[in-house]
Amino acid sequence: MPTQDILINWSPQETRVAVVENGAIQELHIERTLERGMVGNVYLGKVVRVLPGMQSAFVDIGQERAAFLHVADLHGGPPKFEARAETPLVPIERQVFEGQTLTVQVIKDAIGSKGARLSTQVSIAGRMLVFLPQDNHIGISQKIGSQELREQLRARMLLLAGSDPNNSGGGFILRTNAEEASDTELAEDIAYLRRTWALIRERAQANPAGTLLHQDLNLAERVLRDMVNESTLTIRIDSKQQCDALKAFGETYMPRAVDKLEHYRGERPIFDLFGIEEEIERALARRVELKSGGYLIIDQTEALTTVDVNTGGFVGARNFEDTIFKTNLEAAGSIARQMRLRNLGGIIIADFIDMLREDHQQAVLAELKKQLARDRTRTTVSGFTQLGLVEMTRKRTRESLAHMLCEPCPTCQCRGQVKTARSVCYDILREILREARQFAPKEFRVVASAAVVEMLLDEESVHLAGLSEFIGRPISLSAEPTMNPEQYDIVLM
Repeated sequence: MPTQDILINWSPQETRVAVVENGAIQELHIERTLERGMVGNVYLGKVVRVLPGMQSAFVDIGQERAAFLHVADLHGGPPKFEARAETPLVPIERQVFEGQTLTVQVIKDAIGSKGARLSTQVSIAGRMLVFLPQDNHIGISQKIGSQELREQLRARMLLLAGSDPNNSGGGFILRTNAEEASDTELAEDIAYLRRTWALIRERAQANPAGTLLHQDLNLAERVLRDMVNESTLTIRIDSKQQCDALKAFGETYMPRAVDKLEHYRGERPIFDLFGIEEEIERALARRVELKSGGYLIIDQTEALTTVDVNTGGFVGARNFEDTIFKTNLEAAGSIARQMRLRNLGGIIIADFIDMLREDHQQAVLAELKKQLARDRTRTTVSGFTQLGLVEMTRKRTRESLAHMLCEPCPTCQCRGQVKTARSVCYDILREILREARQFAPKEFRVVASAAVVEMLLDEESVHLAGLSEFIGRPISLSAEPTMNPEQYDIVLM
């Protein structure tokens, strides 16, 4: 397993975390104070609408948009740790009604125009365990592979959960870092999670609908809980106050991570020193360069993300087939890294360069799967289609990096291109003709960008003069530097 360093850049308005492996950034996580994600939060919600046709309901949790609750996410449906049941679910209209209050948990943040997705099957994550207060199941992380060890852990958990003096029932899932946990550590986690659930129930009884009952850990705390493992060498944070707070948190929940915490005292910003700012800029670009001279083109749309692989200037192999194979092999690793770095989710289509040999296709596919196996987010990969495309799905629980840091271009309105100056000139000439048929001003004045005005005065001057003669009115021009290439005004004088 490659070694990793974790860099935390903290400010009152934003926390940024970069996971660096062998000098290259692999993951980037950003949490803004005013835009903090809601996944894991528990609310007291109120059902505002039930939609039998969609087998779903909209629930008011005190946010700007009502959240979405599907019948499969109601308590009593298939548990989160099991496959979906074959038996039909009880219709949602027989389980919930408008005006009903429900304790719900956010399982997906609001994305785009879609509200947050909810579940009534609440789970609370601890350091080594996930508590399922409404179930009595003991589950084991699938990453703990030994069947003998799984049975031992299950037996220990049954004893510890039953002997807890605050035993209020409920089930548990053992996380990967519970593999080597002592009975004392497991018992402490059990007690903490049950106390947390008891507090949630107390708040639910004392507060109105729309109240936040429990909030998940902040990003810096989740780093210690979820990202630190044996391969982590250091966790560097550039805030003394937050470093002390993380140490206090770690001593309670992650004592093995405390020794890896370091307060970065350098004069240069921590992300500048390790080249993270440049990597962020590159992660927002459409084109990604490969070391061999090839490149990727990554386009995000509402429905899916496409990745196109090109050889570019790479001509180093002995023959063209080897050139294609080596480019695709390098692209497979880069695609997996970009998916993590950009937090691409949903459907992803990779268009590798066509390969004639079956063994080359299988080698590229194996490399892609190998690199994706390092991803913390679940990813499913299909083989090559008849068109030579590789289809993937990656679980989407929050906005991608581009959607978090950027907004639609006000000039092109998300088209990715603008009209040429000549096209805008012809739009203006047609609009003047349209206005001249309805009004009879003394003069038409065109206010447009400098490039459009320059073209009307130069290459299109003959057409402008011809139109002026045809409508019998003078046409004057005025350049406005603040206008974008497609903007213009026609003023009736």
